[in-house]
Amino acid sequence: MKFLINHIKQQYHIKDYKFGLIISVLAISVIGIMMVGSAKPDLMTKQIMGVILGFGAMIVISLIDYKWIMNFYWPLYILNLLLLIAVKIPGLGHSANGAQRWLNLGFMQLQPSDLTKILLIIFFARFFSDRELKISSPKVIIQAVALLVPSLALIVTQPNLSTTICIAALFCALIFLAGLNYKFVGTVLAITIPTVAIFLAVAVQPDQPFLHGYQQDRILAWLEPEKYADDESYQQLNSVMAIGSGQLSGKGYNNDATTSVKNGNFVSEPQTDFIFAIIGEELGFVGCCVVIFLLLLIVIQCILVGLKAKDLGGQIICGGVAALIGIQSFINISVTTLILPNTGLSLPFVSYGLTSLIMMYCGVGIVLNIGLQRNKAMI
Repeated sequence: MKFLINHIKQQYHIKDYKFGLIISVLAISVIGIMMVGSAKPDLMTKQIMGVILGFGAMIVISLIDYKWIMNFYWPLYILNLLLLIAVKIPGLGHSANGAQRWLNLGFMQLQPSDLTKILLIIFFARFFSDRELKISSPKVIIQAVALLVPSLALIVTQPNLSTTICIAALFCALIFLAGLNYKFVGTVLAITIPTVAIFLAVAVQPDQPFLHGYQQDRILAWLEPEKYADDESYQQLNSVMAIGSGQLSGKGYNNDATTSVKNGNFVSEPQTDFIFAIIGEELGFVGCCVVIFLLLLIVIQCILVGLKAKDLGGQIICGGVAALIGIQSFINISVTTLILPNTGLSLPFVSYGLTSLIMMYCGVGIVLNIGLQRNKAMI
């Protein structure tokens, strides 16, 4: 142990540690503990445990050379696929609310799709950095997409369309960070935007082959919320009203009003997908701004570390973690404010969910190590 401590001291300097990033993550995690405790008091202890485990994992990972971790990118890729396949195996996989997305470990439910986000960031950081000069070649792009597809296919069949979309968007961010040619990006956007419009037009038609019935209903409810006010858009409309009812400073933390979204059962799973509605109602506009500011601050700090990283792999990891937090936050908050159709994504560091929480901390841990690494060559 003493040898390990001395080795770490020789490798890194405490002055290079990004304490601002740690403080930001802990601050929003404390808000998360409070809001989960207000939404579902019996889950508050588990959320605290998740923060403690996540914090410990973050500190340990921050002291491990990220380039050493990247050396295992193929084993990590295979591990990711094995975990996603294990979800489908009877006895191992656990289902709830019509979806089979979890592995039952006894002491907790592990959601492999949350691991996928971090593992793919590490994998593609190494994959793209090894092909830095050929990133815009059709061969590399086709290889990268082919390596992404198995994970997406396994996740979408759980079914988990929201996470599939999140990972696809994350992949786009990763390949852009790797240095993809701007002309290619423009061409893809020129194709993607009309394709999405056509997809939405087809998705709302009867007997369409692409979506499950509940997924189509959510899109229809998003397009015409008042028409579906009694069923599919019920939760989102109540969420918007709850956020608005909080006004400037909110109704007060852990209030017991029967008209609140949590006490009146106006939304299901308020501790996860609709945690932002609880924040808006109890802490008001000020509380919402604080949460958004902290999330934005974490994203910016990750980007700043990436800008000073000593190699492309470090830049991609930092940018990827920032993109993941930003994309997932945007989708979650957009759902609670009726900007996007109802999905099942958690709010990073705030929503209840041990796997998601711990993996977000792990991602930040790698970013912290990259922040230490940039100065190591000058020591």
